[in-house]
Amino acid sequence: MSSDPLLQPYQLKHLRLRNRIMVTAHEPAYSENGMPTERYRAYHVERAKAGVALTMTAGSAAVSLDSPPVFDNLLVYKDEIVPWMKELTDECHEHGAAVMIQLTHLGRRTRWDKGEWLPAVSPSHKREASHRAFPKQIEDWDIDRIIKDYTDAAERMQAAGLDGIELQAYGHLMDQFWSPLTNTLDGPYNGNLENRLLFTFDLLKSIRRRVGDEFIVGLRYTGDEMLEGGLTPAGGMSISQRLKESGMVDFLNIVRGHIDTDAGLTDLIPIQGMRNSPHLDFAGEIRAKTDFPTFHGAKIPDVATARYAIASGKVDMVGMTRAHMADPHIVRKIIAGKEDDIRPCVGANYCLDRIYQGGAAYCIHNSATGRELTMPHDIPKAEQIKKVVIVGAGPGGLEAARVAAERGHEVVVFEALPDAGGQIRLTAQSPRRHEMISIIDWRINQCEQLGVTFHFNTYAEADNVQAEKPDVVIIATGGLPDTEVLDSGNNLVVSTWDILSRSIKPGSNVLLYDDAGDHAALQAAEIVANSGAQLEIITPDRSFAPEVMAMNLVPYMRTLQKQDVTFTVTYRLKSVTQDGGKLLATIGSDYDDGSRDFTQTRQVDQVIINHGTLPFDDLYFELRPLSFNEGEVNYNDLINGKPQTLNRNSEGEFQLFRIGDAVSARNTHAAIYDALRLVKDI
Repeated sequence: MSSDPLLQPYQLKHLRLRNRIMVTAHEPAYSENGMPTERYRAYHVERAKAGVALTMTAGSAAVSLDSPPVFDNLLVYKDEIVPWMKELTDECHEHGAAVMIQLTHLGRRTRWDKGEWLPAVSPSHKREASHRAFPKQIEDWDIDRIIKDYTDAAERMQAAGLDGIELQAYGHLMDQFWSPLTNTLDGPYNGNLENRLLFTFDLLKSIRRRVGDEFIVGLRYTGDEMLEGGLTPAGGMSISQRLKESGMVDFLNIVRGHIDTDAGLTDLIPIQGMRNSPHLDFAGEIRAKTDFPTFHGAKIPDVATARYAIASGKVDMVGMTRAHMADPHIVRKIIAGKEDDIRPCVGANYCLDRIYQGGAAYCIHNSATGRELTMPHDIPKAEQIKKVVIVGAGPGGLEAARVAAERGHEVVVFEALPDAGGQIRLTAQSPRRHEMISIIDWRINQCEQLGVTFHFNTYAEADNVQAEKPDVVIIATGGLPDTEVLDSGNNLVVSTWDILSRSIKPGSNVLLYDDAGDHAALQAAEIVANSGAQLEIITPDRSFAPEVMAMNLVPYMRTLQKQDVTFTVTYRLKSVTQDGGKLLATIGSDYDDGSRDFTQTRQVDQVIINHGTLPFDDLYFELRPLSFNEGEVNYNDLINGKPQTLNRNSEGEFQLFRIGDAVSARNTHAAIYDALRLVKDI
C-alpha cells in the first residue's frame, strides 16, 4: 500500500473509491443528439483506464424539455440514454473507476430558442446576463412537473448501473430558488432560507422514494454567491448542515461564487494568471464544520496542490478536471513515480471557452483529448526507423519531435533562435500568461529524455537539411506578422509583436487595429495601457476579440477598462499618413453603402496592427523540388490515420511536410494537432 495521501482509498457509503482523485462534472460537448455515444464514452474510459477513482459525467445533463442545453449536454429526459450510459458505465467499471452523472434543470441559464422553443423558467422574471433569456416565473404545476422529471432521470441513471448522481445547484434552477437575488415567488417557496430550500428537499424526497436509500446522491452547490444581496457564507453553511441532517444526501461538492456573468464564471473556475485553488480553504471550512464527505475542484492543476488538499483534510475527494484534459494518465504516472512526466495544465482554458462558444472541448496542448477514437495518448512504435529532421522548435515543431521520437525515429531539430518556444515565448512574457511556457518546457523535457538532437542558433538552409540525409523533413518555422493590410501607409505602422517583444516602446496616444481578434492584440493592448498611454482599439468585427472567447476575455477587460481604453467595433482602418509630427489614421466601415460618408480620422502618434501572420516558408519552397512528394499531403489518408505514400518525384530524396503557422495563421492547438496527426503515422 502506498503512503501517498492521493492514493488512499475512500469509502463513500457502500462504494469504495480506489483513490482520492476524481474528474468533476463537465460537459465536453462530445455527445450526438444528446447521447453519450462512442466518442463521449472513449473520453471517459481513457481516464478510467489510467486510474482515476471517479469520473463524474455530464456537466448539467438536462432533466426537462424546458431545460434545453446550450452546448450539446446529455438529455437524460430521454429513455434512449439508458443503454448508452450503461455501456459507458460498464466499460469504466471494467477498469476500476466509479461513474456518476450530474443532473440539472438549467432554469433561466439557457435560451428559449433552443430545443423545443419552450420558455425558460425560473423563480423570478429576472434575466441571466450570460444567456439573455427572460424567463417565465415558475408556477406550481411547473414545480410538480420538474420534480417528476428529476426523479425519472435519477431512476434512468440507476437503471443504467451508475454508482450515483449529483444534483447541480449553482446558477441553475435549484440555486435560483436558494438565492434572494433570483427568487421573487410568493408562498411556500420564498421568504426565509427554509422556504427557499423547500424545492430542493421536496425534490430529494421524491428521488429517494424512487431510487431508495442505497443509491448515492450528492449536491454540487455554491456555499457563497459572492454577490451583494445573494447567498452568504453563513447561508451556505446553514444549507450544508441542513443537507447533511436531511439524511438524503451522501456528499457535498463545494464551489464558491456565481456564474451569471462571464466575470463571475471566470472567478468561480479560474484561468491562467489567477490564483490556484482559490476556494479550497472555503471548502475545507465546510467540511470541518459539517464533518461530512466533501468534494471540491477549482483550478487544482498540479499533483502537489491536490496532495495537500487531501493530506490537510480539507476535502475527501479532489477534482482535477482540466488537468485530466491535459493529461488523462495523471494517476498512472503518480503510481509509477513519474510525476515529472505529467503533461501540465497551463490554464489556457481553450477547453471551456470553446464549449461556451458552441464548440467541442479541446486541450490547447493535448490534441488527443476528445479525439480518443482517432488520436493516441500513448504513441505506438514505428515498424521502420527513419531519420526525421524538423526545422523550428515552436509548439508544433516540438510536438512533431516528441511524437517522432516516441515512435522510435532518429530526430534532429534546427532552431534559429537560442531557445525553443516560437510565438509562445512572446506570449509567456506576460506575467498573467507565463504558464504557457510549460507547453514548451514539457516538450523539451520529453524530447531530451527521448534523445532528440537540437541545433539551436542555427538558421537551417537546404544544405543543412540535406547533410542530415533525412527520410522525412518537417517545416515548422511558423509565421511572421502581416502588417501590409492598409491601402497606404503600411510603412508607418508597427506590429503587435514589436510591442510584445518590447523592441518598440508604446507611444503616448495609440491606435491598435485588431483584424485578427486573438490574444496578441489584447496582450499588446495591456502593455500599452499599463504604460499610461491613451489607447483606442478598433476592429472591423461585430464583436470584440472573438478568438479570445468569453472567460479569457475577463482578465483583459479588467485591465483595459481600469485604464479607460476605448473600444470601437465595426470600423476598419484604411490608411495612415504623416501629419506633421503625428500620424493621421483614416477609418472606414464595411457597412458603408454610399448613402453617406462613414469616414473618420484619428490623430495619434503610434498605430499598431494585428492581422495574424504570413507563413515563413522560404525553406519549404526551396526543398520542395528535392522531395519525392513535393510537399503534397493526401488529406484522405491524413484524416483516416494512414501513412503518407505520395510519390510525385522519382528523384526525390525525402518526404517533405509543413505544419502550424508555416502553412497558415491559426493557433497553438492547431499546430500541435497538425504535428500529432501527421507524425503518429510516420
